Amino acid sequence: MQQETLNFFDKVYEVAKLIPYGKVTSYGAIANYLGAARSARMVGYAMNGSVGKDVPAHRVVNRNGLLTGKQHFDGTNLMQQLLENEGIKVIDNQIQDFETVFWDPAKEL
Repeated sequence: MQQETLNFFDKVYEVAKLIPYGKVTSYGAIANYLGAARSARMVGYAMNGSVGKDVPAHRVVNRNGLLTGKQHFDGTNLMQQLLENEGIKVIDNQIQDFETVFWDPAKEL
């Protein structure tokens, strides 16, 4: 079981690395793309464990565009700052124009 989990996490990281600059995707969209539609939470766990793996985890948010993973970044607003540096507008932890900046790996890959 442990090996399967590691393989899933590695697949999540590979997809996350493909999210274009200035775009975001959701935990569920990655899970769906990997054929594990009910595993959005596991994608979240993978993102939490991505520190030091050169994965743009700040580009992965919940299905409503909320920065639900922000507490796993150093500093209070680092996730928001990283997104804003890429031109994504965030107000009250909510990505604005979410549909416009959303990247769906199922459609793009």
